[in-house]
Amino acid sequence: MIKTAEFIMSNSEVAKCPKDTLPEYAFIGRSNVGKSSLINMLTDHKNLAKTSGRPGKTQLINHFLINKNWFLVDLPGYGYARVSKSSKKKFQRFITDYFEERQQLVLAFVLVDIRHEAQKIDLEFMEYMGENGIPFSIIFTKADKLKPKAIERNVAAYLQELLLTWEETPKYFVTSSSSAVGRDEVLNEIDKTNQQMNALNKN
Repeated sequence: MIKTAEFIMSNSEVAKCPKDTLPEYAFIGRSNVGKSSLINMLTDHKNLAKTSGRPGKTQLINHFLINKNWFLVDLPGYGYARVSKSSKKKFQRFITDYFEERQQLVLAFVLVDIRHEAQKIDLEFMEYMGENGIPFSIIFTKADKLKPKAIERNVAAYLQELLLTWEETPKYFVTSSSSAVGRDEVLNEIDKTNQQMNALNKN
């Protein structure tokens, strides 16, 4: 349950991210995957994350403090539609810097549009996460655009594709920002993880 959500800061350097030791949950995906809409749906704030018809709008690391006890981190999309090559390199670098240097990161959510078959760039990104030992779950977005049977079919096909390179598939969630499908499941996963960490820290 999210009671409070407040924007804390945006920047492009990991070294300048908040110094708090609070756990962080990062949200990332290809441009136009519906990330801002998902963040607004999860937090129940219409304009917490800026949504845009133009892909690649999030170009900074954005930190939102949730319930005063964890951070939701909104990261730039990878694979921009309209960003120059040199910018693309720079964005990719600070995305990888964040994942490799940020000690507070507990879990990443990689967003995937449920309407499409597995895209090379998403699979490569997940491979990068696996190679670097960064825990992540998949969030399938835009489930309201498909009928239930098509959702099942597409998710099954996606997981099948992953099993070609992965021993087991990561945890996944099916969501729709317009109907709040999957909201409780994603937030429960974060709550559960926070509780596990608290228990470990006490021991």
